[in-house]
Amino acid sequence: MRSYKIEIKPTKEQILKIENTSNVCRFIYNEMIATNELLYEMSRLIGSEKQFMGANDFSKYINNKLSKISTMTWIKTANSKAIKQAMVNCEKAFKKFFKKEAGFPKYKKKKDSYGVYLPRNNKSDFDIKRHKVKIPMLSWIRLKEKGYLPLKSEITSCTITKKAGKYFVSFLVNSENKLYNPEKTDGIGVDLGIKELAFSSTGEKFKNINKTKVVKKLEKKLKRKQKSLSRKFECLKLKKNGGGTATKKNIEKNVLSVQKINYRLSNIRTEYTKKVVNTLVRTKPEYITIEDLNVKGMMKNKNLSKSIAEQKWYYFRMFLIGQSRKQNIEVRVVSRTFPSSKTCSCCGTIKKDLKLKDRIFKCSCGFEIDRDLNASINLRDCKKYKILT
Repeated sequence: MRSYKIEIKPTKEQILKIENTSNVCRFIYNEMIATNELLYEMSRLIGSEKQFMGANDFSKYINNKLSKISTMTWIKTANSKAIKQAMVNCEKAFKKFFKKEAGFPKYKKKKDSYGVYLPRNNKSDFDIKRHKVKIPMLSWIRLKEKGYLPLKSEITSCTITKKAGKYFVSFLVNSENKLYNPEKTDGIGVDLGIKELAFSSTGEKFKNINKTKVVKKLEKKLKRKQKSLSRKFECLKLKKNGGGTATKKNIEKNVLSVQKINYRLSNIRTEYTKKVVNTLVRTKPEYITIEDLNVKGMMKNKNLSKSIAEQKWYYFRMFLIGQSRKQNIEVRVVSRTFPSSKTCSCCGTIKKDLKLKDRIFKCSCGFEIDRDLNASINLRDCKKYKILT
């Protein structure tokens, strides 16, 4: 299976259908959480066994009781398959909670768009052309990018989402994943950092995209917009007491502008991360070794938390695994306890007093090397590792 995500250009009627279905799905999701909370409290007060209403039982409750109430007939206006998927998603969230894999399911906010899931039921449900695609419930809808989707592909399902005022559709497609064994070179080690995004054991250095003029200019603009939004919220509070001139419409416009800047920054960082990963994979190494970083612990450092979050280390790791699997390259991960930066790649001596400000590694044996290059070489040569692909 392979997924394709692309921006769409829906008409006003199609936007109304998407928004209506999304609102109904969000309502059903929240209603299922509230119903199960009530059942839990009742069973606790009575002293009986804990009761839980799954997706199938809740679907019967919606069809037989809730939708027949005169004020709830609008539920039937949404796509039934999308509503069913919202119930399935809620049931999965509860199962994860019961297994202690996640916290209690959270209610979906009105300001957050809920994804509309549409599965394939008939052969004629989906169809692809160069500039448009056929989707159940919406019929033909125009695409922003032409020729991105493969024309002769079998779509099994799609999910419509909204982000920063734009609409996207993600397709799940059946495709042949052809793995091959190219002429491979020796393995490489990759050390992720803050000053530079990544340092390869081959000596190749990948800069930090957040230090470029484009990103700095956007961050400056974002800061200005956020200050403006904050002032509008303060003005709205004064309006309730008889002063202030801010309106909710102006606040909504400002929120959308902030979302668009954040979305653009996210795209710039994501695309750069993809570019770096593809550059590493194209060298066709036998294996790629990375370090299992304790990102959660590192984020507790107030001085470095913003810089760490902007580097997208988790996305780097997941995209590297995906691309390496396609090229049949082994991805190795070394334990976070391995002192990659403090170990001399020449003699193997561990320098315990190495500080973060020391960018050049100087060993007692007389060997000098860049700190990050030294770490990447140690990762490449490490014998204890876990295979991810």
